[in-house]
Amino acid sequence: MHFEHSAAIWSDYPELVAGAVFANGVSSEVSTDSRIALFTAIADSRLAASTEGEFPEIQAWRRAFSRMGLRPTQYRCASEALLRRYRTQRELPRIHPLVDLCNAVSLAFAIPVAVFDVDRIAENMAVRYARGDEDYLSFSGDSEHPQPNEVVFVDTSARVHARRWTNRQSAYSAVRDETTASLIVIEGMHSSAGTDVPKATAAIADELTAIWSGALTTAILEPATARFDFSDP
Repeated sequence: MHFEHSAAIWSDYPELVAGAVFANGVSSEVSTDSRIALFTAIADSRLAASTEGEFPEIQAWRRAFSRMGLRPTQYRCASEALLRRYRTQRELPRIHPLVDLCNAVSLAFAIPVAVFDVDRIAENMAVRYARGDEDYLSFSGDSEHPQPNEVVFVDTSARVHARRWTNRQSAYSAVRDETTASLIVIEGMHSSAGTDVPKATAAIADELTAIWSGALTTAILEPATARFDFSDP
C-alpha cells in the first residue's frame, strides 16, 4: 500500500510539508490521558497569548482554503476547528485513545492530523483533485460526491476519506474500537512547516512506541520524496 499527494497538489501548493505514520498493533484498551495532558498544556500556553486565528499555522491553511475557493471561516482546517472548540470548552470529546492522542498533538502544534483505519482503505490513497464522481460517507450516514476539483483524500476504489482537504473526514475509515492498523497524516503550510511537521510526526511516533508495541513506519513527504510505502500485514 502507499499514500501520496498528487503532482498537481505539490505544484499548486509548493509550501506543503507532510508527515506520514503507519502504525500496526494499536488498540483501544489503553489510556493516553497523561500524555494528552502534556500536549494540551502546550496548547493552553499558546492560546493564553493569542487566539488560534492568529497562529501562523492556521493563517497558512486559511490562505490555502481561500485559494481552493472556500471561505476559510466557514470551512476550517481540522486543527483550527479543534483549537476553536478547545478554547471555548477547555476539553475535547474522547473518541479512541489513538485519535485522542493525535488530536492533542494537533492542538499543540496547530497542524492538522488525520487518522485513518488502514483496513478501510482500498489499496492506495492519494490527496488529489476530485473528478466529482467519487463517493464520500458523512458521519450522519449520508452519501455525497465531492465537487469537481475539490481537494480530497481518495483511495483506489474512488472512495473519499476526507473532503475539502483537511476540513472533513469520512465516517467510513474513522478509527473504531476494532481498528488495529492506522495511517496518520500530518500536514503543514506555514513558513516553519519544514521544521514543525517533522517534530509533530516524531512526537506521534514516540508516543505510539511508548504506548503500543506494534510495527511503526514514518516518513516526511516533499515533492522529491512524495510517496509513502507501507504494509498492512
